[in-house]
Amino acid sequence: MKRLKDSREAPARAHWRKVLHEVIFEADTPVGKGFDVLLIVCILASVVAVMLDSIGAVQSDYGSLLYGIEWLFTIIFTVEYLLRLMCVGRPLKYAISFYGVVDLLAIIPTYVSLFLPGSQYLLVIRILRILRIFRILKLFHYLGEAQLLMKALRASSRKITVFIYTVMTLVVIFGSLMYVIEGGTNGFTSIPRSIYWAIVTLTTVGYGDISPQTVLGQTLASLVMILGYAIIAVPTGIVTVEMSRAFSRNVSTQACPECSAEGHDTDARHCKFCGAVL
Repeated sequence: MKRLKDSREAPARAHWRKVLHEVIFEADTPVGKGFDVLLIVCILASVVAVMLDSIGAVQSDYGSLLYGIEWLFTIIFTVEYLLRLMCVGRPLKYAISFYGVVDLLAIIPTYVSLFLPGSQYLLVIRILRILRIFRILKLFHYLGEAQLLMKALRASSRKITVFIYTVMTLVVIFGSLMYVIEGGTNGFTSIPRSIYWAIVTLTTVGYGDISPQTVLGQTLASLVMILGYAIIAVPTGIVTVEMSRAFSRNVSTQACPECSAEGHDTDARHCKFCGAVL
């Protein structure tokens, strides 16, 4: 009898998980879309509440109300996060995914604030959850392009690492040269401070808090500025090449019911990350 009862309950649990997954992770049905719209409204309202709480005048008059609203949304998001873990086949896989980490970070600050006052203002990270709006508004091509952009950045990571190493070498050299040329009398009191000037100048930020006074120093600064403009094109070209390769293939926004991963090919029948049926 027990085995018979378990055999009847297993399909019921599977059906329940499937329905819950469609409501929470998909926006193809009216219920799923309504859930996502309601979720985004809650996210925006919670972020606005946190911002208002940081204003002294508002906090003094409505601090208790905002505190209650903050906890209300935290409880709602906590329940939603637990439901997401319950309806996927591999909860850990979702928990360590980008959206899973963001969902967790959206609720942790409130609980941490019980021990570290002020940490609740980190709840503004909830605004990252608005990325789900691409799915809700059927802007699938934008979501797909965002995924391809991330793929291009990952593919070019080694080249960008070499580029950053080269830039770090240049700023150390230019900073050291400027320290020797200008010295402490003109504000270049140490090599680290001179390197800070080289970084600010090479990146074309130009705070102006330190500037060379000698002709030789100004000449070197001019070369660094020109080189800074030339360097800007390097990472742009690297990422552009990888993007052109990534955009050559189409992807869908179908979420895997097991690991909740996205970015599958449009004709895929199985998840390329865990092998589950899509």
